[in-house]
Amino acid sequence: QVQLVESGGGLVQAGGSLRLSCVASGRTFSRYAMGWFRQAPGQEREFVAAIDWGGQNTYYSDAVKGRFTCSRATPKNTIYLQMNSLNSDDTATYYCALSRGLIPTASWEYDYWGQGTQVTVSS
Repeated sequence: QVQLVESGGGLVQAGGSLRLSCVASGRTFSRYAMGWFRQAPGQEREFVAAIDWGGQNTYYSDAVKGRFTCSRATPKNTIYLQMNSLNSDDTATYYCALSRGLIPTASWEYDYWGQGTQVTVSS
C-alpha cells in the first residue's frame, strides 16, 4: 500500500505565496513520477504540475505556468509545490498523486492519490 500525505495548505491573501509538500511512503514503485492536481467546489479535478523521477523535468498547466514551481527533494519521495502570485482562481483542494508514467498530466495516469490540502485565497 502507498500513502501520500500533503501539507502546507491554508488561507492566504491574493498576491501571496504558499508552499505545499507531499510525502510518499509504503510500497512505492522503484521509479515514479509525481504530480499535483486541484479541484474547486463544483468543478472537475484539473492538472496543475508534474515532475519526473529524476526531478529534472517538469510540466505545468497554462493556468499556473510562471507562478508555480514543482520540485523534488532527496530522498525522492517528497515533492513540493511553490505557489506565488496567488489569486482567487487558485482556491481549491490540492491533491498529490503518484504514477508509474514518465511525466503524466492526466488524472487516469496516476495510481495513488493523497487526501488533499485546502488552499484558500482571499481577495
